[in-house]
Amino acid sequence: MLSCIVPGEFQLIQQFFQREQAEQPAAGVVLGIGDDCALLQIPEGKQLAVSVDTLVSGVHFPEGAEPALIAERALRTNLSDLAAMGAEPLWFTLALTLPQAEEQWLREFSRGLFACAKRYGIALIGGDTTAGPLSVSIQVMGAVTPGQALRRDGANLGDFILVTHSVGDGAAALASLQGRVSFSGDDHAYLHERFYRPEPRLQASARIRPFASAALDISDGLVADLQHICTASDLGAVIDVEALPLSSALVAYPDRTQAYEWALSGGDDYELCFTVAPENMPDIAMLIAQGQLQASVIGEMVAGNRVICEYEGQPFSLAKQGYEHF
Repeated sequence: MLSCIVPGEFQLIQQFFQREQAEQPAAGVVLGIGDDCALLQIPEGKQLAVSVDTLVSGVHFPEGAEPALIAERALRTNLSDLAAMGAEPLWFTLALTLPQAEEQWLREFSRGLFACAKRYGIALIGGDTTAGPLSVSIQVMGAVTPGQALRRDGANLGDFILVTHSVGDGAAALASLQGRVSFSGDDHAYLHERFYRPEPRLQASARIRPFASAALDISDGLVADLQHICTASDLGAVIDVEALPLSSALVAYPDRTQAYEWALSGGDDYELCFTVAPENMPDIAMLIAQGQLQASVIGEMVAGNRVICEYEGQPFSLAKQGYEHF
């Protein structure tokens, strides 16, 4: 568990990971960092939800990014998977591949990691380190009541499709960070925050859990991810492009078509996309009206097997459906 890369570097790992976690004992951890395996006690009457993602330098975050921001982005994007399933965060493991073990880099990475972990109530319980091109792999574990997990295969014909908060910010932020587009100072700062500190919608997940029929988080792009719900539920979907919730930064962007493309196929938003049966919409509307949930209706589940986008009743074509990993 969190083994050293070369002799002498174990002390750095112990200093920045094992020691700090020891100061924050977590419920259910019988044995944490320091042995071959962690020993965990799953909460009684709960199922374990598990997910793992890898972030690679130059692919999922810019090369030379601040280590604390890399750590936050890595943990937050994984926490988004727990939110997508309606699970409460419990524990996580960390696998770091490092070109070299630099004390200052590890100190800043550790600071960002544990600040984020403390905020969301999740504990580091182990992991691994190795030498190579910079990448960060995190496995998250959470608890969900049996039968209450939000899955992709529960949508029904006529269900409304909703998304939380705004979409398109992640792709716009990446374009800005890469210098392909420019935004004003306030908008640039907002998008920078949205990219490195995406908010895992854990509270929203808990509130929609009694009413949603299917759900997932938007990582590869709204169209591409909604297609997963369509495939799992054996249905199609129609998105009303005009109904997409855009942030003020994207509303102000002069190329509205580009803003819509970011929202539909850009990815990296980590918002929830979920479906709700018509009879449950009054409950969702009440949550929205009371300020307990920020979500917008963007479409409907229909017969078919694919996602269709419409703008003013006409087809809205996309250059790509979403992020492609290979």
